[in-house]
Amino acid sequence: MSSSSDAPLGVIGVVEAVAARLRARILTGELAPASAVTEAFVAEEYGVARPSAKAAIEQLVAAGLLVRSAHRSARVVAIDPATVRDVYRTRIRLESAALRELAGRREAPASAHDANAEIAALPPGPDPRTVDPDLRFHLALIEALHSERTSRMYRSVLDEVRLCMAQVQGRRLLDAEVIAAQHAEILDAITAGDADRASAVLHHHLGAAEERLVEALRGDAVAT
Repeated sequence: MSSSSDAPLGVIGVVEAVAARLRARILTGELAPASAVTEAFVAEEYGVARPSAKAAIEQLVAAGLLVRSAHRSARVVAIDPATVRDVYRTRIRLESAALRELAGRREAPASAHDANAEIAALPPGPDPRTVDPDLRFHLALIEALHSERTSRMYRSVLDEVRLCMAQVQGRRLLDAEVIAAQHAEILDAITAGDADRASAVLHHHLGAAEERLVEALRGDAVAT
């Protein structure tokens, strides 16, 4: 079994464990964009049966981390500007609505404050270590609505969100200090009941990440 494992297969189930390990390797870039992920590769890599390998691959296809065309092996998704724009604009739609509801209650979740404190404690400058607390900050805003269906909708794009965020910080496009300051402004606006300001800061915050990643991807395309 590959050394890139985190949890014993018997604990969370074969398919779920294999999918989790593949997900981690995709998100860290160990499995590069456009890399083939075949049933034979997964079965051999993790010592599982082909049906389990196939089921794990299908989980990641459904999550948007692998793509499969007819009669071809699955491949690691290669994000492009159109994908980035769709992911970020989906986030803005969902998160902006959440902020407005939270501002109406003047309720800034403690878990969002805690996640942002982790980012604020990092040295100024771009830092890939912001990805996890940054994601937890935004997820906390959605989870604070206590809506199972809204959370499910947001989590359905979470892997693609993480992939984009990892690309942003892997390319060192955003400063940890700026991220923390913008998060703090969002939380302050929620507490003040200022839904318009919270939404405006969110649009600027996510829009900047979207534009910088799109610009970087276009630069890559020109370079190749």
